Amino acid sequence: MPDPKRKLKILRRSKVVVGSRGQWRTRLVFWSGAVAIGVVSVGFANLADLAQSAFASFTSASQLAHLAPLAITPFGFILSAYLAIKFFPNSQGSGIPQAIAARHLDETERPFLLSLRIAFGKIILTILGLSCGASIGREGPTVQVGASIMLAAARFGELPHARGLILAGSAAGIAAAFNTPLAGIVFAIEEMSRAYESRSNGVVLSAVILSGLAALGLSGSYTYFGVSSVAPAHVRDWALIIVCGIGGGALGAGFSGLALHLGQRIRRWTQPDQLKRTMVLAGLCGLGVAVFGIFSGGATYGTGYEQARHAIEGNPAPPLFFALKLGASFLSMISTIPGGIFAPSLSVGAGFGSTAGLILGTSIGLGAILGMAGYFAGVVQAPMTAFVIILEMTGAHQAVMPIMAVSMIGYITSRTLSRDPLYHGLSRVFLAAAIRARRASEKSSQKPEEK
Repeated sequence: MPDPKRKLKILRRSKVVVGSRGQWRTRLVFWSGAVAIGVVSVGFANLADLAQSAFASFTSASQLAHLAPLAITPFGFILSAYLAIKFFPNSQGSGIPQAIAARHLDETERPFLLSLRIAFGKIILTILGLSCGASIGREGPTVQVGASIMLAAARFGELPHARGLILAGSAAGIAAAFNTPLAGIVFAIEEMSRAYESRSNGVVLSAVILSGLAALGLSGSYTYFGVSSVAPAHVRDWALIIVCGIGGGALGAGFSGLALHLGQRIRRWTQPDQLKRTMVLAGLCGLGVAVFGIFSGGATYGTGYEQARHAIEGNPAPPLFFALKLGASFLSMISTIPGGIFAPSLSVGAGFGSTAGLILGTSIGLGAILGMAGYFAGVVQAPMTAFVIILEMTGAHQAVMPIMAVSMIGYITSRTLSRDPLYHGLSRVFLAAAIRARRASEKSSQKPEEK
């Protein structure tokens, strides 16, 4: 006859190994959130591509159509800024600073930066920006969307460790947006948390795997910029490391430093009448983006993906393209409309590197890849993320050491010129905004006799 104590002991051990019903509910909620990030990321990418294609088709339809952005782009910027302030507050900009800030807030303050409503607004307004020619990307917004989805899953399933889940959602968003799982993990460690958190390892890895599998199931396996086989072959090729590292890092430092400094001044200027003055600012920035776009023959509109890919394939960008694209990206960023800087930064870097390769008489494709690494590392001051993400996006495994070296040189150059990392500098703005919003909400909910 079986021993009841032995059966009870076996049952307890099985619960430890397999898990209880509550543990399985928690796992299913988490897995569902990670898969949802992958599905939403693919849908977001497809809609963003359609928006860019529609704008490009419209502006190239006739000889006069290329002047249409002088009206369309400022109006689109004004509309996006208005909707962001009135209906989707804290959806402005990239979205990465909001995710970083949310990790430092408590449960009552996080919803002001990360929520399904903000995620919906982020997607809609980023697509609106791309449909009117803004020089923005969808990858940064995907981070905020991913973090919002994971935080919503945490509230629904009563999941613990919300800070780790925000990290996981952000990493999953990057991984699904670029099809770069390793870069998603490195981004979470280096840029989002600025520290190695062993407790979050499994959560981040699981989210990246599940969101990546969902994205692969919908869009298939691909390399973002195709596969490049470029490698240094001559002494002049190695000179690109110095030029792209120092030059790209300096340009990145100038972009991020000026964005932080000018952003502070803009916030002070708009404070007396935020809605009206922000709309004026957005309209002026939109007009500037339209002028850059017309002057460049339409090359500076949108993410700049096609220009970057052509440069990587060995077709040099026009000599002034990188400067015009940098200007259009900067105006799009300070306009405060929702939209990221990831893809435009890669386009600027590719343009700069291809121009450097053309001047030095060396490999255009190698110059474009190294230019991306140097400039991107200079903007975000995250050399490991820059190295891994560009290696995964281009498949340039024969240029591993040059990409790594340029990323580090770009980071050191940028850090020397601008001490404050862009995303972390911007995150303090959203930290303060969330705290103010929470206090205003508490004040408005008080009874008259409590006030």
